[in-house]
Amino acid sequence: MNTFKHLIFGSLLVLFMACGGNKDASSLFTIQLEGNKTQFQQNETITIGLSNKKNKLINKVEYSIDGQQLPVTNDKVKLTMPTLGSKILTAKVDYEETSVEVSEKIQILAATAPEIYTYEIIKEYPHDINAYTQGLEFHNDTLYESTGKKGKSSLRKVDYNTGKVLQQIDLDNTYFGEGITILNNKIYMLTWRSKIGFIYDLKNLKKLDNFQYGESKEGWGLTNDGTKLFKSDGTEKIWFLNPETLKEEGHIETVTNKSIFNRANELEFVDGKLYANVYQKESMMIIDAESGAIEGVVNFGGLKKQVTQHEALDVLNGVAYHKVRNTFFVTGKNWDKLFEIKILKK
Repeated sequence: MNTFKHLIFGSLLVLFMACGGNKDASSLFTIQLEGNKTQFQQNETITIGLSNKKNKLINKVEYSIDGQQLPVTNDKVKLTMPTLGSKILTAKVDYEETSVEVSEKIQILAATAPEIYTYEIIKEYPHDINAYTQGLEFHNDTLYESTGKKGKSSLRKVDYNTGKVLQQIDLDNTYFGEGITILNNKIYMLTWRSKIGFIYDLKNLKKLDNFQYGESKEGWGLTNDGTKLFKSDGTEKIWFLNPETLKEEGHIETVTNKSIFNRANELEFVDGKLYANVYQKESMMIIDAESGAIEGVVNFGGLKKQVTQHEALDVLNGVAYHKVRNTFFVTGKNWDKLFEIKILKK
């Protein structure tokens, strides 16, 4: 019996060794990048190579990122990645009669710096000073708003011209309400740290269902492009959610040409771009919804000073696009005004 076990173990060991399993790949090979850098720009062409530490006979090397093979020409590759952020660059090395994979963590950043924008106020409207605004979205000419804080969280249907709340559903006191979006006659609403979201009927605000979060730890902002939902969670990631299953089906990372940025809060989708309030800042990012590149930053400096100053006054938050008027509406937490604005390149 012991002899049989030894034979089995020996056979498995040979198979394991044949697959390169007994090798510490990094002790044999490491990826060498131009200038030993780990940060690069989208579409940048860089020199790439492999350090062969044990002088093994290499038959072939293939480089890839996110499963996308990188063609090598004269020891150079072009980083034409559709999405940006943190990546794992992998080299599959075929040598002698086996193969191994080695990897390197890199960051692929935006090709250009964000453009700077300012704003023009078109009109001011009254807004509930007690609304701790978390989400804001138009459906036709009606404004829908979600508010936060435990014991004060709600979903509202609002006449934006008068600021009057037409209908309101209060959340249980255990929940801290967050962003909302409207798709296919349903309102999707997030909570902050409870890892749960709610689905409501658009017509009567009746709750239809709940959904659980996946990898994303928190709920912040929510919007949609007509097909999928975009969800921010307080990190550099913006997640794609299937509106039918509410499963996370991928993500982008928000990046500038210099770094990965992690402060996207309330979201709005317009013409392939995500407009995202910057958490705790009087500014808004304009993000390419496919790559994650931050293409612009809107400076809302001075806007907070135009509302009534009081003890509970908090930060800018809430952005909604009015398709017919072709304008944005913005407000803040416990602001008594809602501003209709035009975004202008500075």
